[in-house]
Amino acid sequence: MSRTLDPAPPAVPATPARPSPRVYRRRRIAVFGTLGVLLATLIGGGAYATTTLTAPVPEHAPVVVDPAPIAATAQAVAQPGFGTWAVGAVGFDGLLAAGGQDTPMPMASIAKVVTALVILEAHPIPAGEGGPGIAYTDADIDLYWDMVAQNGSVAPVAAGTTLSLRQSLEAMMLPSGNNYSISLAQWAFGSVDAYLERARAWVAEHGLANTVIADTSGLSLENTSTAADLVTLGQLALQDPTLAEIVATKQVEIPRLGTLENSNKLLGAHGVDGIKTGTTDDAANLLFSADVPVGSGSVTLVGVLLGGANHPQVREGIAAMIDTIAPGFHEVVAVEAGSTLATYETAWGDTATARATESATVVVWSDTPVDVAVSAEPVTLAADGSPAGTAVVTAGSQRVEVPLELDGTLDDPGAWWRLTNPGGLD
Repeated sequence: MSRTLDPAPPAVPATPARPSPRVYRRRRIAVFGTLGVLLATLIGGGAYATTTLTAPVPEHAPVVVDPAPIAATAQAVAQPGFGTWAVGAVGFDGLLAAGGQDTPMPMASIAKVVTALVILEAHPIPAGEGGPGIAYTDADIDLYWDMVAQNGSVAPVAAGTTLSLRQSLEAMMLPSGNNYSISLAQWAFGSVDAYLERARAWVAEHGLANTVIADTSGLSLENTSTAADLVTLGQLALQDPTLAEIVATKQVEIPRLGTLENSNKLLGAHGVDGIKTGTTDDAANLLFSADVPVGSGSVTLVGVLLGGANHPQVREGIAAMIDTIAPGFHEVVAVEAGSTLATYETAWGDTATARATESATVVVWSDTPVDVAVSAEPVTLAADGSPAGTAVVTAGSQRVEVPLELDGTLDDPGAWWRLTNPGGLD
């Protein structure tokens, strides 16, 4: 006989235990104790509260990011192996490379660069114009035949013609007309002696201490200079727009004179766009300029090679120099816009960074180091976008300043933090 068991009664949830009055009392003591301390501080310690709530926020010193200097490897330059030489670049101090650069050498017709600059100083030609007209007479024909007799280079001249000053300078510079250098000196200064007085003063004024000017054309071997001086002279020539255009011209057509060819056969090759050949009985010289691409722009080289056996040898030596110097230039992004160069943090948890407002790019030669010096300013309270100092980029003589601005806000800590962190603003 089986038994039927009665089902178990349903479980009744346990009633949570009520905290004892002691626990309530402890909580009330803790909460009201803290409030009591604060209230006592505010009421009973009014001087403390006033000092704490009005204490000035101290300066927050930045933690500066110090970028490492950037430097490429040194660039090897193909040296001519003869004569004296030097190469510089417009906008760069000193010489990039040189050999025997302080040895005086006969410069031959490179002296005509001085002649042209001294005349243009006295009679500047406005942009797009030809300058004053110059009448040529039988006396200029005599100068032509006198130069021929001395085995000097000449350019054709016709009595009774009038040429502009620019055309006359083209006849002097392109085919290297010695006769035009004399005619122009007499026209501009009244006599060759007066020209020489001004030319020697001009040379001294421009710091060409090792350059001697003996005549207008460079025919005399007493016209001497150093490679270092001639690099400076070439840079001065490029600063005159009229002369810079003339020396970059391969040929011109002048009425009654015909076609005048530039004696600089390196024009148009290897970036060469100037400046002047020079030839003595024993040597060939070339003062040159060349534009070489670098990054998004270009650099203008100015150099000279003196004392070659002939002009083909000089051209070959200069081409090799240019082709090995050009790759030695580098466009370096020293600072990128938005890059973090310093950080700030307050004791109450606010953070901000000092960021570059713009990029800074410099072009450097060879192993010239690029350095970034960050000068971030200490700040107290500052809004987002506030000035935060500068970053100074230096590369050789180049100097670029980049403003820094704050990314983030540094606020007052507020009354609660001040009261609960006594001495936190000391």
